[in-house]
Amino acid sequence: MEDVTLHIKDRQGTIHKVEAPTDMAMNLMEVCKAYGLPVEGACGGMAMCASCQCYVLSDTDLPDINDDEEAMLSEAFYVKENSRLGCQIPITEDLNGLTVELAPEY
Repeated sequence: MEDVTLHIKDRQGTIHKVEAPTDMAMNLMEVCKAYGLPVEGACGGMAMCASCQCYVLSDTDLPDINDDEEAMLSEAFYVKENSRLGCQIPITEDLNGLTVELAPEY
């Protein structure tokens, strides 16, 4: 498997082009943290805090939202139609070219 290229827009509007490995069972939140982007991930990726919320800007095929993610987003701030939790988006080859924007901090 190869790395995929992701585009992550931070809260100041800067777009970061990052490479993410597809063979390390990482998720989008972990990739953001690895690149020093301001994603808290307070719950450790358990879909219990929404501090890794992002807005999907590209037309990338993502896994369906599970019940835990949907429940957390229903209680989160700044939720939009294209909101997802980064911790619930596993890094796979299908994500190559994904563009997201980090949601505002609470």
